[in-house]
Amino acid sequence: MNVHDIQQNPDEHVRFAAYLDELGRVADPDEVDLVSHVLTDPDRTMARSAVLRHMDRRAVGLCSGPAYEKWAQTMTQATTGHPFPVQRLREWSLFRAIALELPWQPENLLASSNWLQLKTAAGTNAEAIEILAEAGRTKRIRYAARAGLNHRSES
Repeated sequence: MNVHDIQQNPDEHVRFAAYLDELGRVADPDEVDLVSHVLTDPDRTMARSAVLRHMDRRAVGLCSGPAYEKWAQTMTQATTGHPFPVQRLREWSLFRAIALELPWQPENLLASSNWLQLKTAAGTNAEAIEILAEAGRTKRIRYAARAGLNHRSES
């Protein structure tokens, strides 16, 4: 099934599942075109959700390796004009920097979404976890970070 055929289905739940299937099977050279095309779906919220789920799956697999940077650049091009996916890519890049102990700025972490702060609080970078334990955006984030710090000190 191609993306044009998918967009002809009136049921957004069917389209969402079909997009996820296509995105899960797409070859690397065709990924940018497919992501760009999915984002043309009339149901913009559903399309962005499918693309975000795809990006999250791909980022998990690529995050710790050198292929991540090129992938993130091409995905940024594919999602231009769609602020939420672009923000998610920036946050994946920040998460990667924190996890790999590359240079990063604490103010960027503190300005990030709850999603990234929770993901970071569950990570291994002690500096980032300490920052979130003190100044995380929500009580839940601060609690998760403190629990992570307590677990580390008991180990």
